Amino acid sequence: MKKLIFLTAAIILPFLFASCSEDDNETRNGTLKLSLTDAPLDSEGITGVHITVSEVQYHIQDNEWKTFEDFDGPQSYNLLDLTRGESNMLGQFELSPGTYTQLRFMLDAPERGQGSPSNPGCYLEFEDGSEQSLFVPSGSQSGYKATGQFTVPVNGTVSVTADFDARKSVVKAGASGKYILKPTIRLVVDNQAGSIYGTVTNAPADTSVVVYTYETGSYNEEEAADPVEEEAIRFPNAISSDMVDEEYDYKLAYLAPGSYDLIVVGTVEGEFASVLGTVEAVEVTSENETIADINIDEL
Repeated sequence: MKKLIFLTAAIILPFLFASCSEDDNETRNGTLKLSLTDAPLDSEGITGVHITVSEVQYHIQDNEWKTFEDFDGPQSYNLLDLTRGESNMLGQFELSPGTYTQLRFMLDAPERGQGSPSNPGCYLEFEDGSEQSLFVPSGSQSGYKATGQFTVPVNGTVSVTADFDARKSVVKAGASGKYILKPTIRLVVDNQAGSIYGTVTNAPADTSVVVYTYETGSYNEEEAADPVEEEAIRFPNAISSDMVDEEYDYKLAYLAPGSYDLIVVGTVEGEFASVLGTVEAVEVTSENETIADINIDEL
């Protein structure tokens, strides 16, 4: 009888340990909640920047990329609907615990056939109702990297937002006149991010105002110059930006904690006119909104 008991235990125990080990591995994984937001265009006339995300990948060691199998794609968005702190959930994904620094977004590629290539998944919409293809070089093969550090906790959840920044991403090729998508995407951990908002007064007549955000001390006056290179933009190193609305308000969302300079710029009919002044050293803290009203007469 004792031999039978020992024999039964010898058979059962390995299965119990294996089961516990599998359960431990399952509970160790964490969850990434990934959302998409955008910093708006500072040019007039474009009312929609439409993209289609077909796949999302994450980076691990040795330059290896893996695909989120749970991503329910393709998913289409108008980036201009996702400004001023608005966002849209891309999905929830299970990941091994640890620190990650890069994601990659695969976008629809242009369709080529008879005549000019088209891209029904990525295009621009204009205020007159017309549309124009938005070309995504290598967007379906190598994708577009989003950078920024986030940590997936053991058996926990981290919420991260990818800021697409249409102002930097949509460029017009000088020779062909085609619009090209060259995304600049940054990753922000939601519970670490803050924002800046305020009201702008005494703007010059017939002038629209754009507020650009720079890390304190990083702005160089040369960034306001007319770009020499084709497909380049003004204020290339701005972290974020916002156009002052009809109520004279602006909002700069999803900013990491730190100190920022605000570069206040005037535009006329969508074209750069001048730098109106600078608001220095605006402090941003996690999960808080910093009020920074701007009186242009005092800049």
